[in-house]
Amino acid sequence: MIEGLLQPSHLILILVVALFIFGPKKLPELGQGLGKGIRSFRDSMKAATEEPQKIETPPSPTQSETTTAK
Repeated sequence: MIEGLLQPSHLILILVVALFIFGPKKLPELGQGLGKGIRSFRDSMKAATEEPQKIETPPSPTQSETTTAK
């Protein structure tokens, strides 16, 4: 059933239907938005699989430092 869905004739039919529905002016904008969305998704997946960066936090003040500051 799924084997024959991505044949060239089916893809052309899908593009023609999309052209009739959205029109020639809107179709490039939709493609650009889809491309940006896929690129953003790939970047976020890549960042999620990388080792997170270690963030250095400043040491908290000790008891003696807080009493001398007052």
